[in-house]
Amino acid sequence: MTSVLVYGAYGHTGRFVVAELRERGFEPILSGRDAARLPGGRVATVDDPASLDRALAGVAAVINTAGPFAETAAPLIEAAQRAGAPYVDVAAELEANLDTFARAADGVVVPAMAFFGGLGDLLATAAMGDWTSADEIHVAYGLSGWHPTAGTLAAGRVSHSRRGGQRIRFAGGRLEYHDDALPKLTWPFPEPLGPQPVLGEFTMADVVTIPSHLAVPSVTTYLTSVAAAGLSAAQEREGAPETFVVDVVVRSGGEERRITARGQDIYAVTAPLAVEAVERILTGRTKTKGVASAGELFDAPDFLKALAPHVTID
Repeated sequence: MTSVLVYGAYGHTGRFVVAELRERGFEPILSGRDAARLPGGRVATVDDPASLDRALAGVAAVINTAGPFAETAAPLIEAAQRAGAPYVDVAAELEANLDTFARAADGVVVPAMAFFGGLGDLLATAAMGDWTSADEIHVAYGLSGWHPTAGTLAAGRVSHSRRGGQRIRFAGGRLEYHDDALPKLTWPFPEPLGPQPVLGEFTMADVVTIPSHLAVPSVTTYLTSVAAAGLSAAQEREGAPETFVVDVVVRSGGEERRITARGQDIYAVTAPLAVEAVERILTGRTKTKGVASAGELFDAPDFLKALAPHVTID
Protein backbone atom coordinates (compact mmCIF):
# COMPACT_ATOMS: atom_id res chain seq x y z
CA MET A 1 0.00 0.00 0.00
CA THR A 2 1.37 3.42 -0.97
CA SER A 3 1.94 5.65 2.05
CA VAL A 4 1.31 9.41 1.99
CA LEU A 5 2.26 11.62 4.93
CA VAL A 6 -0.34 14.17 5.98
CA TYR A 7 1.17 16.94 8.05
CA GLY A 8 -1.47 18.58 10.23
CA ALA A 9 -3.55 15.40 10.00
CA TYR A 10 -5.64 16.24 13.07
CA GLY A 11 -6.79 19.61 11.71
CA HIS A 12 -10.14 20.27 10.05
CA THR A 13 -8.86 19.97 6.46
CA GLY A 14 -6.30 17.34 7.43
CA ARG A 15 -9.03 14.97 8.58
CA PHE A 16 -10.80 15.29 5.22
CA VAL A 17 -7.52 14.54 3.43
CA VAL A 18 -6.84 11.47 5.58
CA ALA A 19 -10.33 10.11 4.86
CA GLU A 20 -9.95 10.73 1.12
CA LEU A 21 -6.59 8.93 1.04
CA ARG A 22 -8.07 5.90 2.81
CA GLU A 23 -11.04 5.85 0.45
CA ARG A 24 -8.66 5.72 -2.52
CA GLY A 25 -6.57 2.89 -1.08
CA PHE A 26 -3.58 4.88 0.16
CA GLU A 27 -2.03 4.45 3.59
CA PRO A 28 -2.14 7.87 5.28
CA ILE A 29 0.73 8.50 7.70
CA LEU A 30 -0.53 10.97 10.30
CA SER A 31 1.91 13.67 11.35
CA GLY A 32 1.99 17.06 13.01
CA ARG A 33 3.36 19.14 15.85
CA ASP A 34 0.99 18.21 18.68
CA ALA A 35 1.79 14.81 20.23
CA ALA A 36 -1.37 14.93 22.37
CA ARG A 37 -3.54 15.04 19.23
CA LEU A 38 -1.50 12.45 17.36
CA PRO A 39 -1.64 9.08 19.17
CA GLY A 40 0.22 6.55 17.08
CA GLY A 41 1.27 9.16 14.54
CA ARG A 42 4.64 10.64 13.67
CA VAL A 43 5.30 13.76 15.71
CA ALA A 44 7.53 16.31 13.99
CA THR A 45 8.17 20.02 14.36
CA VAL A 46 9.20 22.39 11.61
CA ASP A 47 12.12 23.75 13.65
CA ASP A 48 13.61 20.24 13.98
CA PRO A 49 14.74 18.91 10.56
CA ALA A 50 15.73 15.54 12.05
CA SER A 51 12.18 15.00 13.32
CA LEU A 52 10.82 15.80 9.88
CA ASP A 53 13.24 13.36 8.28
CA ARG A 54 12.07 10.61 10.65
CA ALA A 55 8.45 11.43 9.89
CA LEU A 56 8.98 11.30 6.13
CA ALA A 57 10.97 8.05 6.13
CA GLY A 58 9.54 5.67 3.56
CA VAL A 59 6.62 7.81 2.39
CA ALA A 60 5.76 8.20 -1.28
CA ALA A 61 4.46 11.77 -1.00
CA VAL A 62 3.69 14.59 1.44
CA ILE A 63 0.50 16.62 1.81
CA ASN A 64 0.89 19.64 4.08
CA THR A 65 -2.39 20.85 5.59
CA ALA A 66 -0.86 22.69 8.57
CA GLY A 67 -0.90 26.47 8.53
CA PRO A 68 0.28 29.08 8.86
CA PHE A 69 2.17 27.93 5.78
CA ALA A 70 4.61 30.80 6.17
CA GLU A 71 6.00 28.64 9.00
CA THR A 72 5.47 25.10 7.72
CA ALA A 73 5.88 25.12 3.92
CA ALA A 74 9.63 25.75 3.56
CA PRO A 75 10.79 23.21 6.19
CA LEU A 76 8.46 20.53 4.82
CA ILE A 77 9.47 21.19 1.21
CA GLU A 78 13.12 20.83 2.21
CA ALA A 79 12.38 17.62 4.10
CA ALA A 80 10.41 16.25 1.14
CA GLN A 81 13.32 17.08 -1.15
CA ARG A 82 15.69 15.18 1.15
CA ALA A 83 13.31 12.22 1.16
CA GLY A 84 12.82 12.32 -2.61
CA ALA A 85 9.06 12.69 -2.17
CA PRO A 86 6.72 15.04 -4.06
CA TYR A 87 5.17 17.79 -1.94
CA VAL A 88 1.64 19.18 -2.13
CA ASP A 89 0.12 21.81 0.17
CA VAL A 90 -3.25 23.50 0.58
CA ALA A 91 -1.93 26.98 1.34
CA ALA A 92 -4.18 29.92 0.60
CA GLU A 93 -1.62 32.39 2.00
CA LEU A 94 -0.42 34.53 -0.89
CA GLU A 95 2.93 35.29 0.71
CA ALA A 96 3.63 31.63 1.45
CA ASN A 97 2.70 30.73 -2.14
CA LEU A 98 5.04 33.43 -3.46
CA ASP A 99 7.83 32.06 -1.27
CA THR A 100 7.26 28.58 -2.67
CA PHE A 101 7.23 29.69 -6.30
CA ALA A 102 10.51 31.51 -5.70
CA ARG A 103 12.21 28.23 -4.76
CA ALA A 104 14.21 25.91 -6.97
CA ALA A 105 13.13 22.31 -6.50
CA ASP A 106 13.85 18.84 -7.77
CA GLY A 107 10.93 16.52 -8.26
CA VAL A 108 7.44 18.03 -7.91
CA VAL A 109 6.24 20.76 -5.54
CA VAL A 110 2.62 21.94 -5.80
CA PRO A 111 1.48 24.89 -3.66
CA ALA A 112 -2.15 25.99 -3.14
CA MET A 113 -3.67 22.65 -4.19
CA ALA A 114 -6.93 23.64 -2.57
CA PHE A 115 -10.27 25.38 -3.07
CA PHE A 116 -8.58 28.79 -3.19
CA GLY A 117 -5.69 28.84 -5.65
CA GLY A 118 -5.86 25.33 -7.07
CA LEU A 119 -9.47 25.04 -8.20
CA GLY A 120 -9.51 28.54 -9.69
CA ASP A 121 -6.27 27.85 -11.55
CA LEU A 122 -7.62 24.60 -13.02
CA LEU A 123 -10.82 26.36 -14.09
CA ALA A 124 -8.97 29.29 -15.68
CA THR A 125 -6.59 26.94 -17.48
CA ALA A 126 -9.48 24.86 -18.83
CA ALA A 127 -11.32 28.00 -19.94
CA MET A 128 -8.24 29.28 -21.79
CA GLY A 129 -8.32 26.16 -23.95
CA ASP A 130 -6.29 26.85 -27.11
CA TRP A 131 -5.64 30.50 -26.26
CA THR A 132 -1.97 31.15 -25.58
CA SER A 133 -2.69 34.44 -23.81
CA ALA A 134 -5.59 36.49 -22.49
CA ASP A 135 -6.27 40.09 -21.54
CA GLU A 136 -7.88 39.39 -18.17
CA ILE A 137 -9.13 36.61 -15.94
CA HIS A 138 -11.85 37.04 -13.31
CA VAL A 139 -12.47 34.46 -10.58
CA ALA A 140 -15.65 35.10 -8.60
CA TYR A 141 -16.18 33.07 -5.44
CA GLY A 142 -19.87 32.78 -4.69
CA LEU A 143 -20.12 31.41 -1.16
CA SER A 144 -23.43 31.24 0.69
CA GLY A 145 -21.45 32.07 3.83
CA TRP A 146 -18.10 31.35 5.41
CA HIS A 147 -17.39 29.71 8.72
CA PRO A 148 -13.57 29.84 8.88
CA THR A 149 -11.47 27.31 10.75
CA ALA A 150 -8.95 28.32 13.40
CA GLY A 151 -6.24 27.56 10.84
CA THR A 152 -7.78 29.89 8.28
CA LEU A 153 -7.97 32.69 10.82
CA ALA A 154 -4.37 32.17 11.94
CA ALA A 155 -3.12 32.11 8.36
CA GLY A 156 -5.05 35.28 7.60
CA ARG A 157 -3.44 37.09 10.50
CA VAL A 158 0.02 36.06 9.30
CA SER A 159 -0.67 37.22 5.73
CA HIS A 160 -2.15 40.50 6.94
CA SER A 161 0.92 41.14 9.07
CA ARG A 162 3.41 40.24 6.34
CA ARG A 163 1.95 42.82 3.95
CA GLY A 164 1.56 45.50 6.59
CA GLY A 165 -2.22 45.45 6.45
CA GLN A 166 -2.30 46.43 2.78
CA ARG A 167 -4.38 44.62 0.19
CA ILE A 168 -3.06 43.13 -3.03
CA ARG A 169 -4.20 43.05 -6.62
CA PHE A 170 -2.60 41.65 -9.78
CA ALA A 171 -2.65 44.19 -12.61
CA GLY A 172 -0.24 45.21 -15.34
CA GLY A 173 1.47 41.86 -15.00
CA ARG A 174 2.55 42.40 -11.40
CA LEU A 175 1.32 42.46 -7.82
CA GLU A 176 0.32 45.88 -6.52
CA TYR A 177 -0.20 46.87 -2.89
CA HIS A 178 -2.94 49.31 -1.93
CA ASP A 179 -4.56 50.96 1.08
CA ASP A 180 -7.84 52.00 -0.55
CA ALA A 181 -11.18 50.32 0.14
CA LEU A 182 -12.31 47.25 -1.76
CA PRO A 183 -14.70 47.96 -4.65
CA LYS A 184 -18.31 46.84 -4.11
CA LEU A 185 -20.34 45.51 -7.02
CA THR A 186 -22.78 42.79 -8.06
CA TRP A 187 -21.65 39.56 -9.76
CA PRO A 188 -24.12 37.65 -11.98
CA PHE A 189 -23.60 34.18 -10.53
CA PRO A 190 -25.57 31.36 -12.14
CA GLU A 191 -27.95 29.31 -10.01
CA PRO A 192 -28.23 28.27 -7.26
CA LEU A 193 -26.88 31.65 -6.05
CA GLY A 194 -27.96 34.13 -8.74
CA PRO A 195 -26.70 37.74 -8.70
CA GLN A 196 -24.89 38.57 -5.46
CA PRO A 197 -23.16 41.58 -3.94
CA VAL A 198 -19.42 40.97 -3.93
CA LEU A 199 -16.21 42.64 -2.87
CA GLY A 200 -13.98 43.18 -5.88
CA GLU A 201 -10.23 42.63 -5.60
CA PHE A 202 -10.75 40.43 -2.54
CA THR A 203 -7.49 38.82 -3.47
CA MET A 204 -7.02 35.07 -3.20
CA ALA A 205 -4.16 32.72 -4.05
CA ASP A 206 -5.32 32.63 -7.68
CA VAL A 207 -3.39 35.86 -8.34
CA VAL A 208 -0.25 33.82 -7.66
CA THR A 209 -1.11 30.46 -9.21
CA ILE A 210 -2.72 31.64 -12.46
CA PRO A 211 -0.04 34.12 -13.62
CA SER A 212 2.69 31.63 -12.69
CA HIS A 213 2.05 29.88 -16.02
CA LEU A 214 -0.67 31.71 -18.00
CA ALA A 215 0.17 34.81 -20.05
CA VAL A 216 -2.36 37.22 -18.60
CA PRO A 217 -1.62 40.71 -17.21
CA SER A 218 -4.72 41.03 -15.03
CA VAL A 219 -6.23 38.52 -12.59
CA THR A 220 -9.04 39.69 -10.32
CA THR A 221 -10.80 37.68 -7.64
CA TYR A 222 -14.13 38.45 -5.98
CA LEU A 223 -15.90 37.19 -2.86
CA THR A 224 -19.56 37.41 -1.94
CA SER A 225 -20.15 40.03 0.73
CA VAL A 226 -21.91 37.56 3.01
CA ALA A 227 -18.84 35.30 2.97
CA ALA A 228 -16.49 38.21 3.63
CA ALA A 229 -18.64 39.18 6.61
CA GLY A 230 -18.34 35.66 8.01
CA LEU A 231 -14.58 35.75 7.63
CA SER A 232 -14.32 39.21 9.20
CA ALA A 233 -16.31 38.03 12.21
CA ALA A 234 -13.26 35.89 13.06
CA GLN A 235 -15.35 33.21 14.75
CA GLU A 236 -14.20 29.63 14.43
CA ARG A 237 -16.10 27.26 12.18
CA GLU A 238 -19.58 26.18 13.22
CA GLY A 239 -22.85 25.61 11.45
CA ALA A 240 -23.74 24.03 8.11
CA PRO A 241 -21.13 23.91 5.31
CA GLU A 242 -21.33 26.64 2.72
CA THR A 243 -22.64 26.16 -0.81
CA PHE A 244 -20.26 27.51 -3.44
CA VAL A 245 -20.28 28.61 -7.06
CA VAL A 246 -16.90 29.51 -8.56
CA ASP A 247 -17.46 31.51 -11.74
CA VAL A 248 -14.42 32.11 -13.97
CA VAL A 249 -14.41 34.48 -16.93
CA VAL A 250 -11.50 34.75 -19.38
CA ARG A 251 -11.42 37.61 -21.89
CA SER A 252 -9.17 38.11 -24.89
CA GLY A 253 -9.54 40.55 -27.78
CA GLY A 254 -13.26 41.07 -27.28
CA GLU A 255 -13.98 37.34 -26.88
CA GLU A 256 -15.10 35.78 -23.61
CA ARG A 257 -15.00 32.25 -22.24
CA ARG A 258 -16.72 31.14 -19.04
CA ILE A 259 -16.56 28.07 -16.80
CA THR A 260 -18.34 27.42 -13.51
CA ALA A 261 -17.85 24.99 -10.63
CA ARG A 262 -20.53 24.17 -8.05
CA GLY A 263 -20.40 22.24 -4.81
CA GLN A 264 -20.55 22.34 -1.04
CA ASP A 265 -18.01 22.82 1.78
CA ILE A 266 -14.83 24.55 0.67
CA TYR A 267 -12.73 22.62 3.19
CA ALA A 268 -14.09 19.18 2.30
CA VAL A 269 -13.58 19.76 -1.43
CA THR A 270 -9.91 20.54 -0.83
CA ALA A 271 -9.34 16.87 0.02
CA PRO A 272 -10.13 15.42 -3.43
CA LEU A 273 -8.13 18.25 -5.01
CA ALA A 274 -5.00 17.45 -2.99
CA VAL A 275 -5.34 13.67 -3.16
CA GLU A 276 -6.11 13.64 -6.88
CA ALA A 277 -2.94 15.69 -7.34
CA VAL A 278 -0.85 13.19 -5.40
CA GLU A 279 -2.35 10.25 -7.28
CA ARG A 280 -1.56 11.85 -10.65
CA ILE A 281 1.98 12.74 -9.60
CA LEU A 282 2.68 9.20 -8.36
CA THR A 283 1.29 7.66 -11.57
CA GLY A 284 3.28 9.98 -13.85
CA ARG A 285 0.35 12.04 -15.17
CA THR A 286 2.15 15.36 -15.02
CA LYS A 287 3.40 17.83 -17.62
CA THR A 288 6.43 19.34 -15.88
CA LYS A 289 8.64 19.18 -12.78
CA GLY A 290 9.81 21.57 -10.12
CA VAL A 291 7.47 24.07 -8.46
CA ALA A 292 4.25 24.26 -10.46
CA SER A 293 0.63 25.16 -9.97
CA ALA A 294 -2.22 22.74 -10.66
CA GLY A 295 -3.05 24.22 -14.05
CA GLU A 296 0.54 23.98 -15.26
CA LEU A 297 1.22 20.51 -13.90
CA PHE A 298 -1.94 18.63 -14.87
CA ASP A 299 -4.37 18.25 -17.77
CA ALA A 300 -6.87 20.75 -16.38
CA PRO A 301 -10.08 19.57 -18.13
CA ASP A 302 -9.35 15.94 -17.26
CA PHE A 303 -8.50 16.81 -13.65
CA LEU A 304 -11.77 18.74 -13.26
CA LYS A 305 -13.74 15.75 -14.57
CA ALA A 306 -12.08 13.59 -11.93
CA LEU A 307 -13.45 15.80 -9.16
CA ALA A 308 -17.01 14.52 -9.71
CA PRO A 309 -19.18 14.05 -7.67
CA HIS A 310 -17.52 16.56 -5.30
CA VAL A 311 -17.60 19.37 -7.87
CA THR A 312 -19.97 19.93 -10.80
CA ILE A 313 -18.46 21.74 -13.80
CA ASP A 314 -20.38 23.73 -16.42
